[in-house]
Amino acid sequence: MVSSMAYDVQVTIDCEKPHEQAKWWAEAMGWQVEPSDGDFIRSMVEQGHAQEEDTTVFEGNLVWKVGAAIANPANPSGPRLLFQSVPEPKTAKNRQHLDIQVGDERETVAQTLVEKGATILYRDSQGPYTWITMTDPEGNEFCLT
Repeated sequence: MVSSMAYDVQVTIDCEKPHEQAKWWAEAMGWQVEPSDGDFIRSMVEQGHAQEEDTTVFEGNLVWKVGAAIANPANPSGPRLLFQSVPEPKTAKNRQHLDIQVGDERETVAQTLVEKGATILYRDSQGPYTWITMTDPEGNEFCLT
């Protein structure tokens, strides 16, 4: 440990379509997409701190092109997920992944996520622990535990 201070955590996920991914994950986890401040973004462009090509419109809102974040409304000071645009597609298994703890609703939640574009890779268990390994619409692995 570097110091005795506690640090906040943000998990960043590389993807092709950050705003679509943020929306999908917010729905999957019952979280909320952090609102975009179109006026702030416009002022940054007008002042020369950003370029028009740094922005896009998603669902009628002016947003930064490179990313979108989600947070748990029940725990606003907790970790957030940032979906960040990268030029290359996913090519290999994740070195880390999210475990979403849904308990006895695992099968129901899995089917709902499949209907929204997820894929079930496999089901497994070890001792008293059972999980379903899945991928989101861009192929990022996660588990329902």
